[in-house]
Amino acid sequence: MQLTNMNWGQVADLSPDTPVVIPIAALEQHGRHMPLFTDSILLGEVVRRVQEPLANSVLFAPLTWLGNSEHHLDFPGTLSAAPRTYLDLLGQLVENFLFHGFRRIVFLNGHGGNIVPSQQALFEVRQRHRERDDLTLLAATYWTLGDSPADHIEGLVQRQMGHACEWETSMMLRINPQLVGDYENLEPISQEPSYAPASRAWITKDRSAIGYIGSPHAATAEKGEALLSFFAENVTRFLQRVAAGEE
Repeated sequence: MQLTNMNWGQVADLSPDTPVVIPIAALEQHGRHMPLFTDSILLGEVVRRVQEPLANSVLFAPLTWLGNSEHHLDFPGTLSAAPRTYLDLLGQLVENFLFHGFRRIVFLNGHGGNIVPSQQALFEVRQRHRERDDLTLLAATYWTLGDSPADHIEGLVQRQMGHACEWETSMMLRINPQLVGDYENLEPISQEPSYAPASRAWITKDRSAIGYIGSPHAATAEKGEALLSFFAENVTRFLQRVAAGEE
């Protein structure tokens, strides 16, 4: 079910246990070979693929394209909400749905920079409603809801998501190839952060002068279809669990 296609009476008739999915992504640089809207385009395609198998069991809010992209601001075209502004935006989206009586809220994320803020926003909401015992507030990123695709898809070079990398470039080649520039001659840029397993504060230029991280040269449309199918299946299974109340 798409919230944008419904009237208020139809929304009022839904069970309060209907999971509400709020897709969150970004508009930010993806190197010279990928469009600024990459994260939003790819998450939108994943959402499109999961809606049919979920039928009328899940309510989808429209995709929120503005994300936490401060680390990419050195690259022109990137738009970002400041950290506290973004936390408040996410928190208020959840509060709106709670006010309307819904109890199961899921952020479905498509941008690495949104992972920590989406989790933090939900922790803040939960603390504001600490007297309630009927809330399920979840933050999920579409590429982390299962095993590594590299264990299932032949030929993948990367084992984890990068940025404008083999995975993202492959998926874009599958769904919108005219938006992909010259990628075949790009040299790999390491995905391994320094000082691991500690988490180091970084901006994109600390890791990549051109803006991509990973191995975009290895991308193909065939890998893109396999990745999209893999991720959509994982998201579908996850949301079916939420709809059934299975932890």
